[in-house]
Amino acid sequence: MSAAVRVLEYNARVYRRTWRGGLVGTFLAPVLFLAAMGFGLGRFVDSAGSASSELAGVPYAAFIAPGLLAAQAMQTAGFTSTYPIMGRAVWDRIYHGMLATPITISGIVLGELGWIAVRLAIVTGAFLLVMAGFGLVRSPVGLLAIPAAALTGLAFAAPIVAFTATQRDDQAFNAIFRFGITPLFLFSGTFFPIDQLPAVIRPLAWITPLWHGVELARGLVLGRTDPAAALVHLAVLAAFVAGGTLAALVTFRRALVK
Repeated sequence: MSAAVRVLEYNARVYRRTWRGGLVGTFLAPVLFLAAMGFGLGRFVDSAGSASSELAGVPYAAFIAPGLLAAQAMQTAGFTSTYPIMGRAVWDRIYHGMLATPITISGIVLGELGWIAVRLAIVTGAFLLVMAGFGLVRSPVGLLAIPAAALTGLAFAAPIVAFTATQRDDQAFNAIFRFGITPLFLFSGTFFPIDQLPAVIRPLAWITPLWHGVELARGLVLGRTDPAAALVHLAVLAAFVAGGTLAALVTFRRALVK
């Protein structure tokens, strides 16, 4: 664990020099999404009504906001677990320098995932703050949506980190975002209940980490949490994190230890 803390500290020191560049975007992105999709498009959705029970009595802005929160965590995880990891493993070979010290493979993997968790907490915390400013946090337990969204991001980050360690260049990353992140953003319950999807496609949404994260965050923010369902969502997300972490330990060792 001490090695993981050192790796996390390294990332924090790097971030201390660069955080100002992303500060505006961290707050601007949720403002734009909520203003355009939540309140702009939401006026038409609310006036038209919906046959879905999930939208009954819930303004569209309040429905979409926790979904966007979880989706933002997924997108942040996608970026932080691809190019920065490859940069340290292949281009700058920082991990090789770390391994020349008492830091181990497990320290590198756990430290990187720990730092990604910190970044996710910062981003989702800012997003929830904007949501509160718009009056879209409708329950005191909505604060728990921050760790719920961060866990959702980690459910993506851990497997992607494991995959990144197997790559020697960044050509495959476009496929991850084009055929993975973007379709999930659109069809995992972020913008509309998945009961509006064709029946043959719904099971695909059920097995994705984002759907579980969206449902968990939405229940917390709206105060509609079903404890049994929440436990299922947590278990699925934790399984993705655990499986991805174990895979990363293997792929990092193969990539860095000759």
